[in-house]
Amino acid sequence: MERAWLIADASDGVAIALSALPVGGTVGDIVVRSPIPAGHKVAIKAIGQGQPVIKLGHAIGVASADFAPGDHVHDHNLAFARETGGHEIGTAIRMPPAMHAQFNGYVRPDGRVGTRNYIGILTTVNCSATVAKRIAAHFTPELLADFPNVDGVVAFSHMSGCGMAKSGLGIDNLRRTVAGYAAHPNFAGVLLVGLGCEVNQLDPLLASAALAEGEMLRLLGIQDSGGTMAAIEAGIAMVEAMLPAANACGRQPVSASHLTIGLQCGASDGYSALTANPALGAAVDLLVAAGGRAILSETPEIYGAEDLLLNRAASSEVADQLMRRLEWWEGYAAQNGADLDNNPSPGNKAGGITTILEKSLGAVAKSGSTPLNAVIDYAEPVTAPGLTFMDSPGYDPCSATGQIAGGANLICFTTGRGSVFGSIPAPTIKLASNPELAAHMAGDIDIDCSPILSGTTLGEMGEVIFNHILATASGAPTCSETLGFGESEWVPWVPGAMF
Repeated sequence: MERAWLIADASDGVAIALSALPVGGTVGDIVVRSPIPAGHKVAIKAIGQGQPVIKLGHAIGVASADFAPGDHVHDHNLAFARETGGHEIGTAIRMPPAMHAQFNGYVRPDGRVGTRNYIGILTTVNCSATVAKRIAAHFTPELLADFPNVDGVVAFSHMSGCGMAKSGLGIDNLRRTVAGYAAHPNFAGVLLVGLGCEVNQLDPLLASAALAEGEMLRLLGIQDSGGTMAAIEAGIAMVEAMLPAANACGRQPVSASHLTIGLQCGASDGYSALTANPALGAAVDLLVAAGGRAILSETPEIYGAEDLLLNRAASSEVADQLMRRLEWWEGYAAQNGADLDNNPSPGNKAGGITTILEKSLGAVAKSGSTPLNAVIDYAEPVTAPGLTFMDSPGYDPCSATGQIAGGANLICFTTGRGSVFGSIPAPTIKLASNPELAAHMAGDIDIDCSPILSGTTLGEMGEVIFNHILATASGAPTCSETLGFGESEWVPWVPGAMF
């Protein structure tokens, strides 16, 4: 008989319902006093108002009312309250023994390695979006049939690039994002399309990342070309000139040390911290052992669980950088009349997550147990070995865009309620936290992590995920790729004033 509930840690004051618990049902010798939806929390101890509520061995808030064993614990009786105090830096650093793993990738002339082989059309400004899309639309599957090694010609448009400050966080983020995609190893070639009069000019953008125009990085100005139709024709010719060289690229065996994986979670539920997130963390440990890199992001979604990362910080400087990013987000939220407990979303709460502290425990679990070696700005190139933290919003498309700009050539995305996210040029592997989701949205889910609930260990599921990562990096299509996701999900983070 399958378990109906689970106590994740011996210190916990709540159990997690693995299926809906009716009034009068039991959790061990505890009688359920109110209906408990699947994924939600049921009290296993009496807890008085103002006392901390423990789940997964950590405080997830305080009781806003007294509750007794058998009560439903959720936002009607559990409130956000963040613990403050000193942080222990680097006390939980663990490095797994080195291992060897391979995948079949595209080796670029400068030694970078891609998992896909696209030609990308990038835009400096929203004004060039339509021209970029029209150029890409010309290259139909029928036209590309003569270039079987090219995965496609794809265009990316955004809502910014002008009407913005000429310096500061907004333009810096946008330039890093566009330049990061222009230099991405999953692109064999790139066409950069600008209007001509925008704030985000082509030349400063290239100079910001030490990029230069060449045969496989071409520039196109709409005003200089003579308008829309002339620019489209010129852009088509530029891409056509790149196709033979792009098609000449072939896959070859390379070390898994060339993999950089962005870690994402979205539409999380009460199971996420028990199954998909820690299983992905086990896979990350294997990746790091093989010499690869992983990027944890979504700064508002580690809030309250930062101790788990500070304990793994490789230095006090890395720890200080992480704390400064959290402090910035506290101030940013306050400026906008909010606080960081505005996250979780309604869907998270429906799935059993009550506070940001509870959500953050699961979010951090995706990163495994190896040292945190660097903290970087949004879309900044990832250069440190092992685990890096990249500052970003919690909004999944925006965060993943920054990770890919930083060099992620693959994304792993856990979900409990169901996400349909996908990304180009770096494919997204989606991992389900529970069996109902995996069955109900089977066309969107690549890996079902729910067997952990019935006895599969985290280590075993981590190996399943890691092997799937290698297969995907070698060309096996993900569900989101099959469905055609990726171009519309390009969302650079551009904070700041608009003029």
